[in-house]
Parts: sequence; structure tokens; C-alpha cells
Amino acid sequence: MHKIVNILLALMVVFACRNTEKQPSVVAGETTSLQLNYANGFTLQDHGRYSSITITRPWPGAEKRFTYALVPEGEAHPEGTFDAIVTTPIHTIVVTSTTHIPSLEMLGVEERLVGFPNLRYISSEKTRERIDAGKVKELGKNEALNTELIIDLSPEAVVTFAVEGDNKTVQTLERTGIPVLYNADWTETHPLGKAEWIKFFGVLFGKEQQADSIFKTIEANYLEAKKLAETAAKKPTVLSGAMYKDVWYLPQGDSWAAQFIADAQGAYLWADTEGTGSASLNIESVLEKGRTADVWIGPAQFTSFQQLREAHSVYEQFEAFQNKKVFSFTNRKGATGGVLYYELAPNRPDWVLQDIIKILHPELLPNHTFQFFTPLEP
Repeated sequence: MHKIVNILLALMVVFACRNTEKQPSVVAGETTSLQLNYANGFTLQDHGRYSSITITRPWPGAEKRFTYALVPEGEAHPEGTFDAIVTTPIHTIVVTSTTHIPSLEMLGVEERLVGFPNLRYISSEKTRERIDAGKVKELGKNEALNTELIIDLSPEAVVTFAVEGDNKTVQTLERTGIPVLYNADWTETHPLGKAEWIKFFGVLFGKEQQADSIFKTIEANYLEAKKLAETAAKKPTVLSGAMYKDVWYLPQGDSWAAQFIADAQGAYLWADTEGTGSASLNIESVLEKGRTADVWIGPAQFTSFQQLREAHSVYEQFEAFQNKKVFSFTNRKGATGGVLYYELAPNRPDWVLQDIIKILHPELLPNHTFQFFTPLEP
């Protein structure tokens, strides 16, 4: 699953906005919805003695919602039907997506991670040290987790993701009494919507205020960068994606990739396409529209011009290729080959936006150092 997700992400390119509103006060015994400004995939409610999370869109096209009760230690379990009841704060956890790792680290709870599938995909140096020390166990693959080992680890919660609703591993774990929670950060289409999922982890670890503070900083940085980009004198035209088995995949106009380009004041040539995923196009149509694009951002898995030449001669017909204006996010990898962008970018959209502004309008951020992107190698 990680491989499939990574390929799709590579083909989609990397790349809000409402003012933050004050969260309402909570009166004991009342049910109060807590403010989420960008994320659409979950809601948070405070019920006084306990809180709850409802995952409203666990995967694309899902008809089912999942509600989890988060009960502080020492409190009685609430009445009602929940998909899981979790005692908070959590002391041991298993997560299954690399996008979950930065949230744990930003909240300072990375030492509570005890297991993860496909450890080699993790790029973070801090978590890799714990892996090397044997403190985080290898759990196989997300779609086929080693349930026996998870049961032995006995985590207080397992946080997973799903592209569809039929996951027998989840059902097996639920029968053992281990709470399993879906995290759908990857379904968000607004960059700040993905980052706001740190609040999901904040309530699990009793660090709601810290999570809110971290997000507000990221939001402020993002909006400041967006405002700076609005001072640009022009909007360079942007091509993205690349071919996979003779089909060119690129992000659709409603995707988070397209949102980054728009907020960086770039003219994405496929901004008028509808959809939040990737479009599948033939090379002739892409060449006709994108041949003269000023910049090519996110050429899938390719990291050098030589790779592009060897893959297909058509790439050399694009002016962005000829002018060496091609930028990749797949060059920066962890010690075991995991792409840093896949792990950290959803949590730090402010850094991504700054990178894109640096690419499109280098004069606006002359001192910025790329966090994710690099020019293609020769």
C-alpha cells in the first residue's frame, strides 16, 4: 500500500482561507463543537467529562462515519454506541502512515510509538534513532498488519488509514479490544486542512492546546507567504506530473497540489479541470498545452534530466526541460530511502508554499532554503 500511495503522490505533485476563529468555551455537561478551520474529514466535540472525534470521511466515497470517545483516565465510560473508546492520554500507540510521524514529534510524544508497518519508509532522524535502538517494531504492511505482534505490544490505540472499507486486519484487532482509529488526513484537499489533523493527535495525547498552538503557527506562516506571493508582478505558467506506462498523470484543478500553485501565484495550466485527484491524459494533449510552460514542478519519480531523457524523448520537447526549470521533491530522502516530502510536507504546508514561491518568484524569497524541492540533477 505504501508503494502504491507513494507512486500516486509522486504523479500528483506537491504542492485557506478563512481567519482563525476563537474556540468556544465549554461548560461542563454541554456538548460543544470545537473549531476546525480547514479540515473537513473530522469533527471534535467536548462533552464535559469526555471528548469525541467523528471521522466524517474516512476514505473517498465512504458512506460510514466513525465516532470515538476519548475518556480521561479515572472517568467512567460514557453511555452510547462508539466505534472505539480510548482512555487518554495515550501512553503507547501504533500508527501506520509516515504522515503521522511528524505530528507525534511536534507534540513531543514520539517515544510513545511502539510499532509501524514498513519501517524503511520513515525518514525522520529522530524516529529512525528509536527504530535503530529496537524501540519501534516492524509490523509488516498496512493492508496486512502483523496482528500477533500488535497484540503482544498491546498498544492503547492503533491509528490507521484506508482507501476502502474492507480491512480484515482492522476487524481482527477490534475483536481483541485494541481501539483502532481511522485517520484521513490524506483525503483533505486544502494544504492547511491536512496540517490541521495535528489536533486529532492532540486530543489523543491530552495536548489539545499545544496542537492548536502549533497549527496556528503553521497557519500564520502559510498565510504570510501567500500574502507575499500576491505582490508578484506576474504568474509563471506551470506544468506538472509525468508519464507512467504511456499515460501522463497530473493533479486536477481542485487538488491540494493545484491549491499550492494558486497560492504561490502560479498559473497552473490545468487549473480548470474538476476533481481532487489526478487526471490521466495522453502525451499529445499535454505537449500541446504544456510545451511552453515556464516551470515544471514535480515530474513524478524522476530526479534528474538524464532519467527523463532515458525514459522518453518527448520530455526534451518541453521548454521547461530545455531551460532547466524542472523541480523535484523526490531527491530528499531519509537514511533508508523514504522520501521526506511524503512524510513531512502534509504537516508543514507553510514550508511547501515557501518552496513553490521560491521556484516561481525567487526574488520574493532570496534567502529561503528549499525544504523539499530541488532543481533536477543533470
